[in-house]
Amino acid sequence: MSGGPRPGDVFGAMIKDAYAVATGTGTRPLAGGRLPRPVIETIERDDGLINGAPAAHYFAGPPDWEPYDRRAVSRVRGATLDVGVGAGRIALLLQEQGTPVTGLDTSPGALAVCRRRGVRDLVHGTVDAHVADGRRYDTFLLLGNNVGLLEGVERGRVFLAALAAMARPGAQVVAQGTDPYGTRDPVHTGYHERNRRQGRLGGQLRLRLRYRELGTDWFDYLVCSVEELAALVDGTPWRLVDVDDRDAPYYLAFLRLAG
Repeated sequence: MSGGPRPGDVFGAMIKDAYAVATGTGTRPLAGGRLPRPVIETIERDDGLINGAPAAHYFAGPPDWEPYDRRAVSRVRGATLDVGVGAGRIALLLQEQGTPVTGLDTSPGALAVCRRRGVRDLVHGTVDAHVADGRRYDTFLLLGNNVGLLEGVERGRVFLAALAAMARPGAQVVAQGTDPYGTRDPVHTGYHERNRRQGRLGGQLRLRLRYRELGTDWFDYLVCSVEELAALVDGTPWRLVDVDDRDAPYYLAFLRLAG
């Protein structure tokens, strides 16, 4: 035995268990008896920091959403690609409202849960691979802090180019992010400084997800300020046209296809 985590669909395994606990159906993780174990999403940072949060929020209904999520959905128009659909909470509401929505995710387990919950149009893969499908969208959603999917400057510009290749004229990106720089916690400020010394953005996290015996490979996830996001977007097919920071440090960034 290596003692390390086993590769697998970490997010999917977690979402499946969280769905089983939420609905009381299917196999649920047990805590030494009949009580289901709380399903915790564990995030490990490359400096050794470990954070955990209950996975139940992936199933929250609109009354329990953060205000910025509700404001983001109000700005959706036309055919929509929900990037990182997760358990489908946003896609389900859009579907109910009559908005044509496609959920995209790299996790087969998450997509299976979305199907069980009633999301009709789902795609397994990355935005890069989905370009080849020839589908076109008016709105791209990066909610649930999914500005992070940009990863960093270089990958972020490739990611935005892929969205542009699937965009109809006048298309928009609605993205939710978090400004990481309001903290005075030395665990975080020291990490930001270390990143900058390495030529990375301060909040360019290096992470892996853990759930039970499973673990992902290490990956980058971008937590950035609005100013950093604007600099990243500059020179891409998109323009940053609006920012909603009423719930700072959380913000919504609205990009519009140039031209």
